[in-house]
Amino acid sequence: MSVSTTSAPSLCVVICCYTDDRWDLLVRSIEAALQQVNERDELLVVVDHNPPLRERLARHLSDPRVRLLGNAEGPGLSGARNTGLGAAAGDVIVFLDDDAVILGGALAVLRARFADPAVTAIGGAVHPDWTTGAPDWFPAEFGWVVGCDYRGLPGDGGALRNPIGAAMAVRRDPLAAIGGFSAQLGRTGTFPAGCEETLMGIALRREDPQAGIVRETGFAVRHCVPAERGTWRYFTRRCYQEGRSKAVLAGLSSTGEALSSERAYSLRVLTSGLWRYRTHPAAAAAVVVGFACTAAGFIAGTLTSLHHRQSAATPHREDLK
Repeated sequence: MSVSTTSAPSLCVVICCYTDDRWDLLVRSIEAALQQVNERDELLVVVDHNPPLRERLARHLSDPRVRLLGNAEGPGLSGARNTGLGAAAGDVIVFLDDDAVILGGALAVLRARFADPAVTAIGGAVHPDWTTGAPDWFPAEFGWVVGCDYRGLPGDGGALRNPIGAAMAVRRDPLAAIGGFSAQLGRTGTFPAGCEETLMGIALRREDPQAGIVRETGFAVRHCVPAERGTWRYFTRRCYQEGRSKAVLAGLSSTGEALSSERAYSLRVLTSGLWRYRTHPAAAAAVVVGFACTAAGFIAGTLTSLHHRQSAATPHREDLK
């Protein structure tokens, strides 16, 4: 699809970061994005409550197309993204992770796709870049554990409930209209929570039932996956916290909206995965363990939310005096 420069939307690339430990990856992410922005675009780097990192970036960044901001909201990825949203002037906000490198031509693809007014948000292709190679037992169905594509995603051009956060693009005005991302969800530091993108997708369609959220594999990134994320410990912890996040999400939206994709994923993708791994016991075990940990997290999160609601509804002794 080709469009004229005048009909193409302006883009604001937002890269959120929080730690010096990813310095080299962050610099690569910024440099790769700068190679694709044009004179109508902008690039915002939002630092999540880390003044030394912000000062280091201020010394390093000399390109006038880059604006450096501190997270103006509470700590965490949701607050950092909302800070970028509030400062952005572009028609479309392109969110990239600080450890993801955008691949060639990706922003041109977004300009072309967003020329269609029916498209509200786009999820890109997130290719894993394992620093030490993917573990032999790691199932393709659980790529989301490391923030990457997974078996079960729709094909290119297919409808999505929500994008993967490492490579997503959303029209600025609809995102602002729903209040951006919920501070009750999302990763804070290294704590492996999530689901803020899911709530975003649900809220966009509530606001506009015709909002198009689609997958575009031409908008692609290479997402670094460090060795520590290829362990059973990280795998089980991430699955459990995803379940807890889903419970919070269900409380903020509805259980039906929160789990619509998960039901199909569990019934179709995971069951077929077990058949695929019938000769690979370790991978088959990972499918079972991953599902069990996610379910346990959801149950624990639901019980915690129920307890909090009951406590809030029960009068304190002082209130009865």
